[in-house]
Amino acid sequence: MDQAIGIDTLRRRHLLRLATGILLCAGFLAAAWGINRAVRPAVLASDIVVAEVRRGNVDNTINAAGVVIPVHEEVVSSPGASRVARVLAKPGQQVKQGELLLELDDREIRLALEALKEQLAQQENRIVTLKLEMEQKLKQTASAIELLEIDLQASRALRERNRKLRESGLVSGQDLLTSELNVQRNEVQLRQQRALIEDTRGSTASSIAAANLQKAILQKQIARQEGLLEQTRVRAPFSGMLTSLVEEAGASVAAGQLVARVSELNNYRVEATLSDFHARQLAAGQPVRVEQNGEVLAGTVRTILPEIQNGTIKLLVDLEQPHNPHLRNKMRVDANIVTERRANVLVLDNGSAFNGKGRQPAFAVRDGAAHKILLTLGASDGKVIEVVDGAQAGERFIVSDTSAFKDLDRIRITE
Repeated sequence: MDQAIGIDTLRRRHLLRLATGILLCAGFLAAAWGINRAVRPAVLASDIVVAEVRRGNVDNTINAAGVVIPVHEEVVSSPGASRVARVLAKPGQQVKQGELLLELDDREIRLALEALKEQLAQQENRIVTLKLEMEQKLKQTASAIELLEIDLQASRALRERNRKLRESGLVSGQDLLTSELNVQRNEVQLRQQRALIEDTRGSTASSIAAANLQKAILQKQIARQEGLLEQTRVRAPFSGMLTSLVEEAGASVAAGQLVARVSELNNYRVEATLSDFHARQLAAGQPVRVEQNGEVLAGTVRTILPEIQNGTIKLLVDLEQPHNPHLRNKMRVDANIVTERRANVLVLDNGSAFNGKGRQPAFAVRDGAAHKILLTLGASDGKVIEVVDGAQAGERFIVSDTSAFKDLDRIRITE
């Protein structure tokens, strides 16, 4: 005969079925969570760089490639087509002002100089000859004047005699007229000789002035040739470093060709090159940070060169420490030109996760995951970037490269 199941037994069976269901649900949820963990993308914390938004100052900068150059540099060029006769120095050595660096062949200049000196001597001889000729002509004219004055006195005396005799009827009117005409002729001849003196002096003075002018021209040409002759002995224009020199003896050089360059020692500035896209943002006097091997030197934009070549513009930067011992001629540096300064703004360490200014996606780190949000970024000095909108102080963002998961809205961060 069947017996009724006890209440305790039914209660145990019910609890057993309930526990089994709970275990099954927990197992299902655990499996789903495990599958979700396995499928959802994740990134190791060691593979990313996270930075915190904070208050700070930021300079908006433009990066330029810079080269260290001497503040004072002079080049010496060949005075004419020639060849190198003798080399007396080497590039890289320190030289003193006036020190002989090399000698150029000067034979053609010397020949031209001798020819000019001969022409000058000819002009000087011509001037002496003109003066002697003038003196001789003046003496001859003076003698002629003396004779004419005597003739004039004689003709006047004869005229006076004939006038008296005419009154007495002892001479004819024709003889009196002849004596008067002789007086007039002698007076005219005397005036002509006296005028000839002035003409002789004037014409000779004009010839001498022309000869003196030609002499002055020759003297200038001689001075120029002597200057060219001196330039064939190439000397250091000031004390410094010889950075360039034509070293091969016998090498041909063209007129105006650079044969030597001397640069001032331990006094440098920076020549920066950047895209002409930034030309409107540049101005003389802007601060510049010059960086080389982690060292930062302060500077100021001195001059913006007006010429644009191949889409680039150049500017010269004066350094606050132009005598810095770490600087070397032709050393390559980074020049960050400050175009704007912003104080007490939200900033974030700059990194490859960001692409310039404007609104762009970024990954905020919270609760062990990175969530994509939109940030508006502003000025940057290369190290930090301004956060204009989209974040608050204390929030953390991935600043390293996020291109691998740029299309995801959320990623897990694992240890």
